Amino acid sequence: MPAREGESVSTPLLERVRAAVVDAGGWLPFDRYMQLALYAPGLGYYARAERAFGRWPASGSDFVTAPELSPLFAQALAVQLRQALRACGTTTLLEFGAGSGALAEGLLDALGGDVDAYRIVEVSVALRERQRQRLQRFGDRVRWLDTVPDGLDAVVIGNEVLDAMPVQLLAFDGRQWRERGVVLDARGELAWSDRPSALRPPVDAEFGAGSVTELHAHAQAFVASLAAWLRRGAVFFIDYGFPAAEYHHPQRHGGTLMCHRAHRADSEPLLDPGDKDISAHVDFTAIALAAQDAGLQVLGYTSQARFLLNCGLAELMQRAAPAQRAAAHLLLAEHEMGELFKVIGFAKGCSFDAVGFAAGDRLHRL
Repeated sequence: MPAREGESVSTPLLERVRAAVVDAGGWLPFDRYMQLALYAPGLGYYARAERAFGRWPASGSDFVTAPELSPLFAQALAVQLRQALRACGTTTLLEFGAGSGALAEGLLDALGGDVDAYRIVEVSVALRERQRQRLQRFGDRVRWLDTVPDGLDAVVIGNEVLDAMPVQLLAFDGRQWRERGVVLDARGELAWSDRPSALRPPVDAEFGAGSVTELHAHAQAFVASLAAWLRRGAVFFIDYGFPAAEYHHPQRHGGTLMCHRAHRADSEPLLDPGDKDISAHVDFTAIALAAQDAGLQVLGYTSQARFLLNCGLAELMQRAAPAQRAAAHLLLAEHEMGELFKVIGFAKGCSFDAVGFAAGDRLHRL
């Protein structure tokens, strides 16, 4: 479906995308389009100064994240991070994509003296400024990094980071897989176009004509780079997704690519770029394999609900006010975040039995 121009950031961003299509010879891979739509300086969804975070649409937000939903999320997660910090002999915590700063604030409060240095890697200048305002009471303990240094000793956290990384799109026409990209139609509007490709899904299955799926080369490369930067420490990613066998199942014929705006979802990423989020579920098998190939040990993999319960969320809820308990329940509910969201952990240079995977580890399903 063609993009619709309006009185929004989409108009200048569309011109940027059109120029990129022309520069690419008339066909722009979808991962490159997604990169522009989300991260083009000053125009992409995550690069805009007016980017809003909150719980409900009335706050101006497009979706809610776990740290915004309940402070008990950070308090439970801190149990796992404290164990990792002590086991790996470091007092440095590094967060990728800190959003509003809610998770950083909650972790710093919960971890206290276990964290001397809280480092944030944030690509958005606008979000950095919001984080600085929210976290200013922690002083020099919090700093922002433009690049991750080699020889890093730290515990790393990424909440809803991998799903926002650009993906390649594959479409099956009944005979062969083709890579999906973006072209300009006769009116100069954005449109889909598929071309022959050697790319294939990582599973061998009977896919039907019209099937679409995603490949996560960017996220895999990111994990490999993180493994190279890390000398000693642990890594925890929390995101929505599946193992490869579920992710690329023929019954999931439409793929997982989705857009969010004002707490409503749509499947039209070419419509109003820059005005809404674009994301894809995470292939956790691909992430685990990339991490292992790069030298990381997989600590475990489980649902968010099981992970948080292992970290003591139930006990925290018992001591919380009724409203806080109700909000935290959404973190556990199977039809909310509890089952769709997963947690995967890695370590390098240190080994420990991670408390978050003590019960209900699903590593065997990867």
